[in-house]
Amino acid sequence: MPVIQSNYTAPPLFKNAHIATIYAATLRKVNFKSEKRERLELSDGDFLDLDWAFSKNQTKKLVISMHGLAGNANRPYMLGMGKIFTENGWDYCAMNFRSCSGEINRLYRSYNAGATEDLEDVLNYVLRKNNYEQIALIGFSLGGNLLLKYLGERDQLPPQIKVAVAVSTPCDLGASLKALNLPKNKLYTSRFEKNLKDQLFERQLAFPKELEKQQISACNSLLAIDELYTSRAHGYASASEYYEKCSCLQFLPNIKIPTLLLNAENDTFLTSASFPKKIAENSAFLHLEIPKYGGHVGFIQYKKMYYQEERALQFITNHL
Repeated sequence: MPVIQSNYTAPPLFKNAHIATIYAATLRKVNFKSEKRERLELSDGDFLDLDWAFSKNQTKKLVISMHGLAGNANRPYMLGMGKIFTENGWDYCAMNFRSCSGEINRLYRSYNAGATEDLEDVLNYVLRKNNYEQIALIGFSLGGNLLLKYLGERDQLPPQIKVAVAVSTPCDLGASLKALNLPKNKLYTSRFEKNLKDQLFERQLAFPKELEKQQISACNSLLAIDELYTSRAHGYASASEYYEKCSCLQFLPNIKIPTLLLNAENDTFLTSASFPKKIAENSAFLHLEIPKYGGHVGFIQYKKMYYQEERALQFITNHL
């Protein structure tokens, strides 16, 4: 599909990528909450938690949403998406990746940007238990990469999966790590590192033979964390192998359902690889929209609903 001309206009203050990113992540309040938490037993003996909310009227339409690195189902961007869809006739299921719902998971492994087996387990469970006829998938940042990899790496998808949206998605994990390491992103990397190291210290108590406190303390970058834990805990020889095999860029040409990739031009987490114009132009299904502004998941408007929410609803509705 040709690259889409974006209609998003940022309020003047939020044309600054950092202000938009930080405000959306830390100061936004969304009047929405889930109605039910459900624990899903995974096929490998582990678990993850699903947060559900429902349309006022009975529906056979469901959105499944995936959060970003060190996130969870209660992040403002997840709540905002749940609010707009439940108000427009959809049920909403927000995945909490392993260890992201307030309780450490059972296995040494946790989650990563390419763990599509967890999404597959969720989909198998939802389709087995419920009677949904139309399912839309939405992913943010790391969750967006996971979503796009899932769509492109499989020859066949369940027929109920009709459409997908990925927001602020790093399509080349290694390149985005280098971007995050730039001085302008120090505030974000410091926060990610602290959150991830806190989780690793908790994991070390559960798996003292696998991890040493000194190893965790010595990690001074996201790369070091991925070398120590993320890659090896999930079967990769190194962080570079993890980035190479899990980056969604290589899977985009194989996507076979209508899919919107919404990435802001001024997103400081992203590099040119996350704006795959040639792939979109040669694809019948990948729609690439590149607003000039928006930062990282910070598409703020003069109203409570953010642009990514209105755009996701519009795109999904138009492609059913």
